[in-house]
Amino acid sequence: MTDQAETLREIMRQRGKNGSDVVRNTRIITVASGKGGVGKTNVATNLALAYGAMGQKVVLMDADLGLANVNVVLGIIPKYNLYHVIRKQKQMRDILMDTDYGIQIVAGASGFAKIANLSEEERQGFIEELQHLSDADVIIIDAGAGVSNNVLAFVAAADEAIIVTTPEPTAITDAYGIIKIIATEIDNLNLGLKLIVNRVKSVTEGKKVAERVINIAGQFLNLKIDYLGYVYDDPSVQQAVVKQKPFLVMDPRSKASICVHQIASRLEKVEYREGGGVGQFLKRLFGRLQ
Repeated sequence: MTDQAETLREIMRQRGKNGSDVVRNTRIITVASGKGGVGKTNVATNLALAYGAMGQKVVLMDADLGLANVNVVLGIIPKYNLYHVIRKQKQMRDILMDTDYGIQIVAGASGFAKIANLSEEERQGFIEELQHLSDADVIIIDAGAGVSNNVLAFVAAADEAIIVTTPEPTAITDAYGIIKIIATEIDNLNLGLKLIVNRVKSVTEGKKVAERVINIAGQFLNLKIDYLGYVYDDPSVQQAVVKQKPFLVMDPRSKASICVHQIASRLEKVEYREGGGVGQFLKRLFGRLQ
């Protein structure tokens, strides 16, 4: 692992215009949830667009290797996906897709269960391919729902991890469940763990849900969770899903769109983790999976 990490650090070094080496720090944000159906993919996708609107070079990676659907939200039919990279049929640069929305995407590999089950050869090949994403300013990873090893690995490796929940009691319980597992399963947890409450009917509702999760996590796990914000239960979101367009594009003035832009702005004020970037992300990710 040490040799791999050193190789990746060298890969991350780019030549500056004056001929000197410069280090590019790519910010890694993982979006996860305790259960499906809370709007995690919609949040991740539109958050990526909000970053793109700020002038950032963004890659949205669909890391749900079982039920990938970022491309569905965007109305895109990818010819190739991560399955082809893992099987060495394609390189990452071959499947990195430009979109009409100012971001690039890496389509997920539906039906391929867990990165943790890769052979050593497949894992090494995947590590080498991920370096092709290092030119991005921000990589937003839409992790699968639940608490698989795959999800925990992407959470542990990120600079910030965002947990998405809704006001529904089952969603709140599952959000606490994934936070508890993150706290107990990831050694030396040192990332910004944040919470977004989706589909709220009011600011007060979002705040109450957040306070409930944050207080329980603080009391029983001694873990600090930051409340990143809320997204309104907005009819434009469902309309956008049906039309397979991001709601940020279909109705940029909607309440949900404004909420996502505010969340992106709050994230930008968060101090980056020292030694971030794709190299450190890969070191943490595959160090955990070994």
